[in-house]
Amino acid sequence: MDERRATVLRAVVESFIESAQPVGSAAVLEMTRLDVSPATVRNDLAALEADGYLAQPHTSAGRVPTEAGYRCFVDGLGPGSLDSAEVQQVRAFFAHAQGQISELLSDTSRLLSDLTEYAAMVVAHSHDRDTIRSAQLVDLGGGRLLVVLVMSSGAVERTYVDVYSSPEMVAAAQGPATGAASAVLHEALTGRARSRRLDVRATGDAATDALVDAALSALAADEPATGDLYVGGTAKITGQFEAVSSLRSVLSVLEEQLMVVTLLRSLVDRGLSVAIGSETGMQPLAECSVVVAPYEVDGETVGSVSLLGPTRMDYPKALAAVHTVSRRLSASLGDGDGAPAAASAARSAED
Repeated sequence: MDERRATVLRAVVESFIESAQPVGSAAVLEMTRLDVSPATVRNDLAALEADGYLAQPHTSAGRVPTEAGYRCFVDGLGPGSLDSAEVQQVRAFFAHAQGQISELLSDTSRLLSDLTEYAAMVVAHSHDRDTIRSAQLVDLGGGRLLVVLVMSSGAVERTYVDVYSSPEMVAAAQGPATGAASAVLHEALTGRARSRRLDVRATGDAATDALVDAALSALAADEPATGDLYVGGTAKITGQFEAVSSLRSVLSVLEEQLMVVTLLRSLVDRGLSVAIGSETGMQPLAECSVVVAPYEVDGETVGSVSLLGPTRMDYPKALAAVHTVSRRLSASLGDGDGAPAAASAARSAED
């Protein structure tokens, strides 16, 4: 389309996002200050409607954007940015973030929702693509053992080891063999892919080898999950949809973790930063848009942060928030070497 019609379309989208009301030619002229007559703008609106970018709810009403109109608008957006207060809010959050990876991701979803007033979702992809950064066998007392794996994504896996089946195993777990087995596991597993079958060469010490074998068996039985989902600000979208049925459909999707994780992973793999309506591939989200960005550790995508809102969402703000938070989260997860996370995980299990 020519530059003037692109300006008219942008004005309609921006006005509808702000007001949720159909936009007429007078409003377009006031917003754009185009040096043309109202009749010319009306002709442009009609042409944009004929091309599928706008729709008219009923005769004599103004126009509203279609999916194609939103897509054209989004494709023409620049990178966008948060205001200085919001940037400081994000910096302060990650400067003081601490605790388990699950707590960080859950808090990050709430931060993103607070910035935008949309529902926010943070996904930690399953660990089958990760490598092991640190492995530790922890004696919890009373013959209870825990394997703690810190992954390259910063995620921590905890797997309990069953040593109750044999008095000899219980005795080994309470002796120095636990420390030796922990050292063997750390040396043998660090840098290996979690998805591979984990095996370790025998040391020749019966007690140590028995504990190592028990730990490996427990890890083999504890398959990595599809992915963890953290949702923040669900209540914030309740006022964003006029039809109760639409809201009910959206909330039902958010309750299905596997469905959401699969959707977001698909969008990231397809290289989409914004999916509008039918582009999500999910009928319950036909009136929604999703803005998503991956976060990385050591250059590898390990999850995603995203926003879910109505198709008339504030795309510039949403894109700026998602990309700012994803970059900060990547930097935060890439700082540590894994040891503090393992120690924290062990203390949590002991509690």
